[in-house]
Amino acid sequence: MKIPKRLIPLLEDGLIDSVERQLLSGKEATVYVVRCGSDTRCAKVYKDAGQRSFKQAVEYREGRKDRNSRRARAMEKGSRFGRKQLEESWHNAEVDALYKLAAADVRVPKPYGCFDGVLLMELVTDADGDVAPRLNDIELTQEQARDGHALMMDYAVKMLCAGLVHGDLSEFNVLQDEDGPVIIDLPQAVDAAANNHAKTLFMRDVNNMTAYYGQYLPELLTTDYANEIWALYEDGDLHPGCTLTGEFEQTLAAADVDSVLNEISAAYDEEQERLQRINGGDDDD
Repeated sequence: MKIPKRLIPLLEDGLIDSVERQLLSGKEATVYVVRCGSDTRCAKVYKDAGQRSFKQAVEYREGRKDRNSRRARAMEKGSRFGRKQLEESWHNAEVDALYKLAAADVRVPKPYGCFDGVLLMELVTDADGDVAPRLNDIELTQEQARDGHALMMDYAVKMLCAGLVHGDLSEFNVLQDEDGPVIIDLPQAVDAAANNHAKTLFMRDVNNMTAYYGQYLPELLTTDYANEIWALYEDGDLHPGCTLTGEFEQTLAAADVDSVLNEISAAYDEEQERLQRINGGDDDD
């Protein structure tokens, strides 16, 4: 096969020895099976921003900090340098998430580094040594669905305890090998504490997985693990291995209307003062 342009530097530097075949092409990257010495691994070649259908939406990038002030300013301005830095931060976010989740005992592919837009990582295989299928491509028994869902809820807890939310979790982003589910595709992972959209993304992730496994085990469809786990997280009671029931009682607290009105009034007063200062400055000129 013709060697992809982005993989040539890795061949020249000896990071990979050969490119075996294309494994898949997705919304954000194309994945190739490569040889590294005696090991078979995969190389995830990220697509340029203009080629991706999955955009680096603001809700995913929120809360990501760059210690280099020049890079941060460039990314905010959207200059050519800034766009390049934004791409690199998107790639590095996946590598960082993989290392962090592996340390938290969440099953993810082992990363070997990111090199100029190419993520080199473990190739997850099944019992026969073939590439492990995605959950979407297999049929499960009720027992497999029960065990798989329990593992995924355990991983959801561990991810949240590690401070991360996957952000795009579904049966399309989970592989199944002989030991169970393996979570993949993490460039959009968000900081659970710093991102204002973290709860919404977490709820969607967990509900997606429950809906998938619920196809094979309908009793799961009446559970509410998403709200249960997030409530424990907000209360500071979430920890790896905590007992989950799948039950959650929604409480409708009465809105503090006076407090809300006071905040609106204060914001209005501040805006009027700001406008007055601006107008006053114009008069002085």
